[in-house]
Amino acid sequence: MLNLDAAYREHAQTVYRFLMSLCYEDETAKELTQETFYQAVRCANKYDGTCKVSTWLCQIAKHLWYKELERKKKKGTAALDENMVSDKKPLDEELCIREEKMELFKKVHVLDETAKEVVLLRLTGAFSFREIAELFGKNENWARVTFYRAKQKIVKG
Repeated sequence: MLNLDAAYREHAQTVYRFLMSLCYEDETAKELTQETFYQAVRCANKYDGTCKVSTWLCQIAKHLWYKELERKKKKGTAALDENMVSDKKPLDEELCIREEKMELFKKVHVLDETAKEVVLLRLTGAFSFREIAELFGKNENWARVTFYRAKQKIVKG
């Protein structure tokens, strides 16, 4: 039987960091982390042990994030976050940076799903290759190679 108290203590930070890599919003990531463990409690009997607990929890978190995106999409565009615009940089510089980020994410978006997740986890979530490999149930070399190949596609693309 899955010990959810131990799972929470051991994997809550990983799930939170994973969600931060997807949403970039502290409060949303915290809420979705809590919801992830709530759903894990509800579905604990469905965990069959074929993957690591952290992988199972991150999959739950990913599905919750997709639901959150759909909810926001139906609600309309999200309100402009105060942290998005920095007083330290001129507005034109901010716009250039945002445009460059948009171009990068457009290139990342056309990658296959696995490569896309590896790139996003590595760049935005500050996950190590070891942690990424663990999430996918692969070895560290697989994560490095997948990231490198995706990066090559982005540069060429």
